[in-house]
Amino acid sequence: MTGDLLLLAVAVIWGSSYLAAKTLTVAAGVLVVLALRYLVSAAALLPLAVTRRPGRRELGAGVLLGCTQASVLVLETYGVSLTSATNAGVLISLTILLTALMQGGLPGRFLLAAATATAGVALLVAGPGLRAPSAGDALILAAAVIRAAHVTLSGRLARPGYDTLTLTTLQTVVGAVVFGVAAGPALLPTAAGFGTAQWLGVLYLALGCSVFAFLVQLWAIRRTSAARASLLLGTEPVWAVLIGVGIGGEHLTGTSVAGIGLVLAGVYWGQRVERSARARTTATMSAAPSPADSASAYSRAQTSSNGDANPARRAASTTSRLL
Repeated sequence: MTGDLLLLAVAVIWGSSYLAAKTLTVAAGVLVVLALRYLVSAAALLPLAVTRRPGRRELGAGVLLGCTQASVLVLETYGVSLTSATNAGVLISLTILLTALMQGGLPGRFLLAAATATAGVALLVAGPGLRAPSAGDALILAAAVIRAAHVTLSGRLARPGYDTLTLTTLQTVVGAVVFGVAAGPALLPTAAGFGTAQWLGVLYLALGCSVFAFLVQLWAIRRTSAARASLLLGTEPVWAVLIGVGIGGEHLTGTSVAGIGLVLAGVYWGQRVERSARARTTATMSAAPSPADSASAYSRAQTSSNGDANPARRAASTTSRLL
């Protein structure tokens, strides 16, 4: 339950980040903003993780997850700048279905729940209606695929023995290096020209949307399934609209309200289906005897039979076990 609430908190934070990110990218460009976001995040995390020494496997997992995470952010940021909010919201919500498909083993009802949530997002961001696919649409779709892969990989690679802080720091350092190099010579002059408002935006994106959100996401994913985490994180558009209404003074239409209801209903339904499926799987695995138990039972039976010299008694004993 705690993991679910924390994942919802991450969705709220990410939903509230659009205004800050949009303002900063207009002023500084996508690569500079991403570089500053990752550099500040790395500066906050490295002192906490300096005493931890990751093993070779843990280092490899952190680097791989860092690459997928950076790919998602750059595709999302460029994609939103080249397409409408309607298309971006609908396409990125496909992460819900894609994660379930990548994970596999879930009942059909879960896919119906995910489809319900996706339909809700479509209504929520319907606006003036969908238009023909553009380059931005393709980038958002690619971001949805990689985002689903990132969530799935996080669940599979983040072994119980791995340290959450270390993995998060490794991912952040990878992003800082990638985007620091990509931003190039424009990074320092642009950062030097930032005012108080711009730096507050960078700190919010770095410490709130990256450090806190990534740590909580990885911690929670290790305690739930990738598909369930994706459903919870998929409520991000809902919170973006609610915060826009409460803070930005935007107005909700009847279609938007219906979309919010469908998303929340799909998430709740999907949680119940996934929890039930996982509980049944765990119960089945617990009830089934292990090979070691079967071998031990067979050995005891053989010892008991071989140690009894009376054939009649052995036959009676065998009959009683069969009955």
